[in-house]
Amino acid sequence: MVLRSCLCLSAPQPFCMLSGGVCPSERGLAWRFLFGMYPCGSTALERSLLQEQLVVRYQVMKRKWQHFLPSAMRMHLNGTDAELLAAVRYFDQRQAQTQQQSQDRSEAVRVRMAFLELQAQILFERVTFDREELQEAIRIIDKDVPRTNRDLSYYQNEGLGNLLVLREILITYAAFHPEVSYAQGMNDLCSRFLEVLDCEVDTFWSFSCYMEKFSRDFRADGLHRKIELEAALLKELDPPLYAHLVKDNMERFTFCHRWLLLGFQREFEHSEALRLFEILSCDHLELISQQVDRARYQERVAQKFSTDGSESELQAINTDFTFELFICAAILLEHRESLLQCPDDVQLLQYTNGLQGTLDLNSILKKAENHFYNYCKRCAWDYTNGRCRPDRSKHEDFFYHLRSLFVLK
Repeated sequence: MVLRSCLCLSAPQPFCMLSGGVCPSERGLAWRFLFGMYPCGSTALERSLLQEQLVVRYQVMKRKWQHFLPSAMRMHLNGTDAELLAAVRYFDQRQAQTQQQSQDRSEAVRVRMAFLELQAQILFERVTFDREELQEAIRIIDKDVPRTNRDLSYYQNEGLGNLLVLREILITYAAFHPEVSYAQGMNDLCSRFLEVLDCEVDTFWSFSCYMEKFSRDFRADGLHRKIELEAALLKELDPPLYAHLVKDNMERFTFCHRWLLLGFQREFEHSEALRLFEILSCDHLELISQQVDRARYQERVAQKFSTDGSESELQAINTDFTFELFICAAILLEHRESLLQCPDDVQLLQYTNGLQGTLDLNSILKKAENHFYNYCKRCAWDYTNGRCRPDRSKHEDFFYHLRSLFVLK
């Protein structure tokens, strides 16, 4: 209940209190705040000025890689995909309209935009590209973009041109973030932002803010880390199921990484997957300021309850067990008996792939919350039994630790 409602605390108007997530009519604006494009305390005037700055900066960034690799400005087509040929036509028409709108600006706006462009050029003047790495990233992007889910209404008819918009966003991101570049799966993730925001510039900046926190998930070490955490959590919740899935190695948990990487995008109905993505993302709204508060609070609690008076750290609750891991565990536990009947990796993969689009989000959320609460409760009891002063009640001690996790995580 706490986690599904926490998204509602920052901006009560656009958020749905009963089931978590954002009202669809307000989703675009809410995401611009949620994912960091707009500062939460900004005024309408400040956001308008920021929007102009971000538009110009993105245009300068895009032109820079296009001048560096002019051959990559257009996707190379083999002529057999009629939808992609139509996408190029729609995209070209949209580009011509955008160019005409730029020419129709007033003189005052032109002067202001010219100044912002000069600032952006100075900002990115020293940025250099590795030709081979960027070409390789573009090659993979050109393979993945056509595979993006075209069944969505957003990519139907004239919306096919949005596939080319998605391509330019991904190339611009890869060019200016060489430490991350592009990895498979980013197209599906970025497509989610583009569909909701319906704006190339806003999608780029919101996607970039999101990737600042989660780019590690697209690297090999991030993949192994999440698999290890999910396995460790399942071991806490259901040791027999954990033992069956792990056996001699952790490779049988690999399917969980796709769930976690894409925010369960394919496991739930599309609109429900968007809602879950919002719920899982909401606790990052004030992460920076809360990290300090959480560290101070834990220090005070450790000093207050330590039996020897030393400044010990609280180790009972593994705070790396984020709520998305409990969502994943809830899905596994709901299908426990069927998973135990899968004798090998092939059948396990077939079964989990068969879950796509069949899961009920509200049911999974409720079960994940119960697992989350019971895990915290059990860990808090274990801690208070072994570490806290005897003159404090278990009930009081438990809520000290639960508060540190729920409120200050």
